[in-house]
Amino acid sequence: MFTVYVYVLDTLADWELGYVTAELNSGRFFKKDAPGVSVKTAGISKDPVKTMGGLTIIPDCVVDDIAVNKESILLLPGANTWDLPKHSTIIEKADEFLSADSMVCAICGATAALANAGLLDKRLHTSNGIGYLELVSPSYKGQNFYVDKPSVAEHNLITASSTGVLLWTKHIIERLNVFQPNTLDAWYAYFSTGEAQHFFALMQTLPVK
Repeated sequence: MFTVYVYVLDTLADWELGYVTAELNSGRFFKKDAPGVSVKTAGISKDPVKTMGGLTIIPDCVVDDIAVNKESILLLPGANTWDLPKHSTIIEKADEFLSADSMVCAICGATAALANAGLLDKRLHTSNGIGYLELVSPSYKGQNFYVDKPSVAEHNLITASSTGVLLWTKHIIERLNVFQPNTLDAWYAYFSTGEAQHFFALMQTLPVK
């Protein structure tokens, strides 16, 4: 059983989590022998947070409750509030995850928070551009490890730009190995092109119930 911890904070970019949380929580396209996945929201406290889209989320747990092990995955979404000092606790937790070889998945503004902590200095990664990281993370020293792609999966770190949501999700699902490869290929093709042929190809890959 995998536990996916989604860090929630004020101004969270709703759309960046839509694909990955929907697929991992619903399991609608999982292969027959896929491990179970539990999706939990985690916050600094259990006080409600307000997303960029105006939705209210009440965290399931707090940062201290997050278990660090090989079956845990940490998702860090973009937000306009990452520069607040109070979020240092989740970045410390991300450091624990990376050191324990557990998976950390960060997108958009969350990559800047990792950069500020030096966690991208020696790991392949991407973001909204090198210039973005240099602008918002003055201590950033990972230029030589920057990859100019929408999403980059390197060992137990998966990063993405704000436009890399779909590929970021594909990388996460692939690492968790909960889809058949042909299901994942058809899923990605359909949602990236909107072509009906890929939808029917997706349906044909699903296990018979």
